[in-house]
Amino acid sequence: MNDTLSQYPDIASADPGTRRVYAKVLWRLMPFLMLAFIVNAIDRINLSFAKLRMAEDILLSDAAYGIGAGIFYLGYILFEVPSNLYMQRVGARRTITRIMLLWGMVTVATAFVTTANQLIAARFLLGMAEAGFFPGIILYMTYWLPASLRGRVTAGLLMAGMMAGIICGPLSGVIMTHLDGWLGFKDWQMLFILTGAPTILLGIFGWFWLTDRPEQSNWLTAEEKRQIAQDICSEPGAVGSHFGGVLREPRMYIAGLVYFCIYSGSNTVTYWIPTLIRGFGLEDLKLIGMLAALPFIVAVCAMYLLGRSSDRHMERRWHLGLTMIVGAGSFALLGLAQGNVVLSIFLMSLGSAAALSAIPLFWTIPPALLNKAGAAGGIAVISSLGNLAGVLSQAAVGSIKSATGSLYLAFDVMALVMVLGALVLLIWIPAHALKDRRDSKA
Repeated sequence: MNDTLSQYPDIASADPGTRRVYAKVLWRLMPFLMLAFIVNAIDRINLSFAKLRMAEDILLSDAAYGIGAGIFYLGYILFEVPSNLYMQRVGARRTITRIMLLWGMVTVATAFVTTANQLIAARFLLGMAEAGFFPGIILYMTYWLPASLRGRVTAGLLMAGMMAGIICGPLSGVIMTHLDGWLGFKDWQMLFILTGAPTILLGIFGWFWLTDRPEQSNWLTAEEKRQIAQDICSEPGAVGSHFGGVLREPRMYIAGLVYFCIYSGSNTVTYWIPTLIRGFGLEDLKLIGMLAALPFIVAVCAMYLLGRSSDRHMERRWHLGLTMIVGAGSFALLGLAQGNVVLSIFLMSLGSAAALSAIPLFWTIPPALLNKAGAAGGIAVISSLGNLAGVLSQAAVGSIKSATGSLYLAFDVMALVMVLGALVLLIWIPAHALKDRRDSKA
């Protein structure tokens, strides 16, 4: 962990005692939080695999599935702010425990839906339950870590969510292949039960493991608590601004539109890849699960390489724009590759990895685009616009699939959306508008 800390200049130059303090904090908090991010993502993605079997049992059309996949984000958007306000009142430990227990119970309860409308209601409740989890964790980190550590710690948490995509496919395939009929439950029911129950257990564990703030911990010494308090209190505070001023900032909405386009593509990957793979003529659930992990494996590698290149060259726009265009081109070519399973899998993996990799690339832009006073409010609005894409894009994909019987047209539409986002980025967010260019690095 000390080697990891050497990546952060402010910490690397600190005395060994300070380095030991933050190594201790990271070893205490990060394993739990990364595991929480993994189960969080799995409990979202599992629906895409359950659909392969549950559609016949509950008469779930592709249009209804698209609504169910998207309405999750509506519940999330509506209850995100109240959840964050609640966290400020009662503390992180109670809030994170409450969120994990509720989303775990809703996931398990989804195993017992018998109609499409019940599934849609369950997904809305899941969005309500999860609301505030990601921003709550980000806020929690500000209590424990100085700014020089929080950036890459956040990236590590996002990478943990990506690892869930690698885990969920093979895990779902094994559960649905070997546990059909176990304890009287069908394969898709066992999937929801066995992916939701660990979340409940982890939430209970979090109640005893997490501490709201450093000064309340019994695993830090008095000197270590003093060091953390001193480091965090010495950081310059953000300049205040009225939220109304943030809402009048055009660049925020331009960035929000770009994120909307990116999120439309990445969400389509998350919820429709297993269905797309089965459309290649493959029916074995274990094989589908293994192939569904490929885009996430490629995405993890691409995220690292693209992020490193973007940081080295201090260039954001073309890295992101070209990544989006590669994803869009791969999606558009899928229809032409019908009948060629190997080429279809290659295009699916490349396009999906590009769509997923675009997300961390995008989040290097808002902090550089917005002024310090408006960054916090602007980023929140941009995030909400992205979540709105989760609602609309999946309803659109489901409707197209129901109307045409094919996913290829839906992926063509998502390709056009991603090209639109790339053009908006490159035309309306000029390089000189970003504050972290190479010439400002010196």
